Amino acid sequence: MLVLLFGCERLWELVLSRRHMRWARLRGGVEFGAGHYPYLAAAHVSLFAGSLLEPWLLRRPFVPALGWPMLALALGAQALRWWCIATLGHRWNVRVVVIRGLPLVRRGPYRWLSHPNYLAVLVEGFALPLVHTAWLTALGFTLVNLAVLGVRIKVEERALRWAVEGG
Repeated sequence: MLVLLFGCERLWELVLSRRHMRWARLRGGVEFGAGHYPYLAAAHVSLFAGSLLEPWLLRRPFVPALGWPMLALALGAQALRWWCIATLGHRWNVRVVVIRGLPLVRRGPYRWLSHPNYLAVLVEGFALPLVHTAWLTALGFTLVNLAVLGVRIKVEERALRWAVEGG
């Protein structure tokens, strides 16, 4: 049930992202790094699939001493993600889309971190599978996600420089 709820939340993010993409395109928004997005999407699908399948197929137990703290972390990651979305407003997207001339956002969680949404994704991707002891999924997603985020952060930094400084 938990994985289903988190999956529904992700689907809502995709709907919101499409709306924001239309908003950005009407204002001259440009997408950067579209080539890495399918890998990011595949990693997230594997997170949810693994979080469901590993406990079922490998008969992973619910261990309260692990499960409850991981649930708290996963929910905290959701709260951080939605704080990021609320702070960025129409500028938030699952893709790297920027509008030239807009200043960087420096409020909300962006006062302290350049990429707080990615911190939320890392924590969620580690914690959600561990709610039900799916440690293979937690480890696998974390490693793949770190690699993809390494690429994505470089793309995003380049896009933000282009948007703010013109190059």
